[in-house]
Amino acid sequence: MIRVVVTDDQMMVREGFSVLLNAQPDMEVVGEAVDGREAVEAVAGLDPDVVLMDIRMPVVNGLEATREICASGSAARVLILTTYDLDEYVYQALRAGASGFLLKDASARQLADGVRTVAAGEALLAPTVTRRLIAEFSRLSAVAGPRAPLRERIGDLTERETQVLALVARGLSNGEIADRLVVAESTVKTHVSRVLVKLGLRDRTQAAVFAYESGLVTPGG
Repeated sequence: MIRVVVTDDQMMVREGFSVLLNAQPDMEVVGEAVDGREAVEAVAGLDPDVVLMDIRMPVVNGLEATREICASGSAARVLILTTYDLDEYVYQALRAGASGFLLKDASARQLADGVRTVAAGEALLAPTVTRRLIAEFSRLSAVAGPRAPLRERIGDLTERETQVLALVARGLSNGEIADRLVVAESTVKTHVSRVLVKLGLRDRTQAAVFAYESGLVTPGG
């Protein structure tokens, strides 16, 4: 069972998501939180697999809560829920360790599939959010250029691992990467796991952020 904590300051939203997820045969909502502080406490006490996290909340917002949860060493993965695909916190939340974004107008099936995707360690970004993220990378790169220390860490990867990291950053799935490189999908999974371990990253979303910030991949490149 995938254990989920639902965080939102609106009761109807929390209860609605909880009902939808509890109806799934492989999911259980183990807790609800009304703000980021309660979310951090729920993660510590309940050890969920996934935290659905609203961004704009009182007391502690979703961005700060995401940062605290990811820095705590918890295995819980954060899936950000937002009403706006152009939310100003998109880039910051991903850097804080969020595993993906989902818009609140997503269907019940999209919500359930999103939780499964994030629980499995995959990245989840709505297309409009991805465009926003790439635009932010473009802006930052134009201002500061790639960060040399990050680029140096890529030297720890093999040539094939570097190729896989670049393709992950471009949004390709394991199956698509396997087809591109003409290898088995299981081989790609192994490469991805090694990349995450060598670079000290939580999941594919952070790997994509790293690839852009290091200059390995450039928007449109």
